[in-house]
Amino acid sequence: MNERIASRCVCCGSADLSRSPAILMPFVASRAFNWTPVEITPEWGLRTIRTGMAYPLCNSLQCQACGLLFLDLRFSEAEMAALYSGYRGEEYAALRESFEPGYAKLNAEILVYPYDTSEVEAFLASHVVSSPRVLDWGGDTGANTPFRNTAAGVDIFDISDRPLTRGARRVGLGELQGAHYDLVVMSHILEHISEPAGPLQAVTGMLDETSVVYIEVPYEGLVAEAAASRELAPKKKYWHEHINFFTEEAVRKLIAGCGLEVVELHIRPIFSLSSITQVLSVVCRLPLGVVKP
Repeated sequence: MNERIASRCVCCGSADLSRSPAILMPFVASRAFNWTPVEITPEWGLRTIRTGMAYPLCNSLQCQACGLLFLDLRFSEAEMAALYSGYRGEEYAALRESFEPGYAKLNAEILVYPYDTSEVEAFLASHVVSSPRVLDWGGDTGANTPFRNTAAGVDIFDISDRPLTRGARRVGLGELQGAHYDLVVMSHILEHISEPAGPLQAVTGMLDETSVVYIEVPYEGLVAEAAASRELAPKKKYWHEHINFFTEEAVRKLIAGCGLEVVELHIRPIFSLSSITQVLSVVCRLPLGVVKP
């Protein structure tokens, strides 16, 4: 799709979208676009514009077919790199603290918070071969990669440059050509990116009949509280790093559109230092009898 301003749903492709004005949060606007808020004062001499603070304007969109709630503004690869390069590093945290006082303390807590992968591993156990070869797409340091202690190998594809955990290997797109994996992990990635189908389409050629893809995305409170509603756009007044708020139907449509099938999906509660309290956990694979060359 690759539109600057979305005219169709990025999960199912429907053009039946509701919209409502919103703003892009100052940290994201600064990091991605070098935009900063500005105060319009009487000295500007604008006769038809009210005085006050001005922030980047955008729209909240909701697909009336699958329920996806998303930001109309779609970031380019360069803008995504500007936003996420050095993710949670000192420069990132300092800039965000300047816009969002208190963030630096939260960031420090998140960086040392011991993430437990056992629940994910238990969910995946019946679907994954023993000692799998794992690709963690967007896996940061690899510290949260399922089966990292028992895997035959753990590859990390990520735009950040944080040091990897012991045993993990950083890979680029070129190295992924012709590669094979038993398990591809996309955990808390698809809610951040403009074209969520892109990573899923990219990895289908790395799968065989025994491979699975594990997807985990936030089940955002606004959506979870009214999963069947198609009137959520007016309630979403601002956008930060998460630019896609998924419904179960939206996730299923996205996966099917990428030539994969859902094996198992469930909504589970999580303990989090952020505001996320539930996630959509999904196992998917190539349809039986379909093997990519």
